[in-house]
Amino acid sequence: MAIEGLLYTRDVCSLVKELGGQRGCPCSCTISCTRQTPTLLMDKLLKFVVSAALFLFGIVSILLLTVSIREMREPPQYMYGVVLDAGSSHTALYIYRWPADKLNGTGVVTQHSECHVEGGGISSYAGQRGAAAHSLEACLKQAMRDIPPERHHRTPVYLGATAGMRLLKMTNPDKASQILQEVKQKIRSFPFNFRGAVILSGQEEGVYGWVTVNYLLENFIKYGYVGRWLNSGRKTVGALDLGGASTQISFETPETVENELNSMTLRLYGQEYSLYTHSYLCYGREEALRQMLAYLVESQGNTSKVYHPCYPSDFTDVFKLEQVFDSPCTASKRPEPYNPHSWISVEGTGDYQSCLGNTSNIFSFQFCPFSQCSFNGVFQPNISGGFMAFSAYFFTHSFLQQSTGINIRTSAQLEEATQAVCNMTIEEMTKKAPDLKKYLKDYCAVAVYIQVLMLRGYNFDEHSFQNVAFQKKAAEASVGWALGYILSVSSLLPEEPAGIRKGLCPAAWIGLLILLTVLLTATFCYMALLVIRRKRSNEGVS
Repeated sequence: MAIEGLLYTRDVCSLVKELGGQRGCPCSCTISCTRQTPTLLMDKLLKFVVSAALFLFGIVSILLLTVSIREMREPPQYMYGVVLDAGSSHTALYIYRWPADKLNGTGVVTQHSECHVEGGGISSYAGQRGAAAHSLEACLKQAMRDIPPERHHRTPVYLGATAGMRLLKMTNPDKASQILQEVKQKIRSFPFNFRGAVILSGQEEGVYGWVTVNYLLENFIKYGYVGRWLNSGRKTVGALDLGGASTQISFETPETVENELNSMTLRLYGQEYSLYTHSYLCYGREEALRQMLAYLVESQGNTSKVYHPCYPSDFTDVFKLEQVFDSPCTASKRPEPYNPHSWISVEGTGDYQSCLGNTSNIFSFQFCPFSQCSFNGVFQPNISGGFMAFSAYFFTHSFLQQSTGINIRTSAQLEEATQAVCNMTIEEMTKKAPDLKKYLKDYCAVAVYIQVLMLRGYNFDEHSFQNVAFQKKAAEASVGWALGYILSVSSLLPEEPAGIRKGLCPAAWIGLLILLTVLLTATFCYMALLVIRRKRSNEGVS
């Protein structure tokens, strides 16, 4: 009966609406008509919300078709490179990295890590099959850990051997070739992109050292306040490298280089640089010491005992003649008769003036076929600009300052500190530098050698010497030829294309976000109204 009554009431209300009013309607009819009025309003509101939502959706769709889209470059990935610096006294492995895109064709390189190989240089393993290659294994394994695995196959590896291998190639080319073949096989056994093992020329070693110095000092490029690398516009500085078997001098000069063998042109970061460079084989630290000792044996005419003015007065030692004369740098001074296994004793006298005179005799300052020379008939233009001295220069300079307390800034202070060290005994030096005990006997000899080389050989005077900086590192990277080498070869490595993404400008992105927010809000309201309508309908049925 209730359902029939409800149907009756709704029919009556419909009739009343058709008649134009509710007069005379029963009570139940009035209540039912009152309930139907909000429902009609809700229907109209729902239709409006749906229409507005569809309209906004259309606007958003049109905007998405018309808004311009930009191609955005993803940050470039890093490329890695490994250089093995196979020097005469030791080998070091350097890992470098740079963004896959380049600046004017050259990578912007930073040092990632380094590893120093235990033992001597690879040339010291001559005649020991497999020993040179085995010595590199630990550092190559470290390189695998330091470089991301996904980049291993893309990482180029270079080995550059310097003066130690140059000397070995002169005396025994077969042994030098065997060592290179063994280290090549060892490096190829690792999952890197091996690019070769070569013996660098002295000029290459000098120029790459010059590149390293000026790159680290940001004389080529610098990171500007605008957030990108810019040409710095600075003047370059020269490089002084003192290794174990050779020494190099390289600097930019406006003067004409009379010997074309000493001239080299480089192009880096879109700029060209004309350099003077020369490498003096046999004038590295170890070979210079050997030359001095050979000269003393020859000049004193005694193959059983020799007095060494550069050694401390309380120092004595014995060694075999082959340790002095089995080098191509001293072979011409072998005594007659020569027995390489004969022993000779050395006694130090600690005489600075005598040391200075004997050391000068391993240089030749008389002969010069050019308008001007350094020594041994080698052309050299006038020294100009600043210089950075590294390798054995730095370690000797550091010891002189540590042991004497003299802050060496002038050539006169260099002479003063050198003379003070030459007057010390081994015991006195040990107290000042106990951690350097095995090197102490040579510091006077090396300091005097550097003094003669720089002041008389390269012609640094009181003014130009003050422009020399003695450094081991710059910008947290080791100074040497390896970084300059990877900078140069990075221009030969192909760039990796940067990833591209589609992107909107910020204003369009914000506008679309607002419209989408309005659309979502309208949709939510529509769904809420549907829920309310269903709820009220259920209440009316009940």
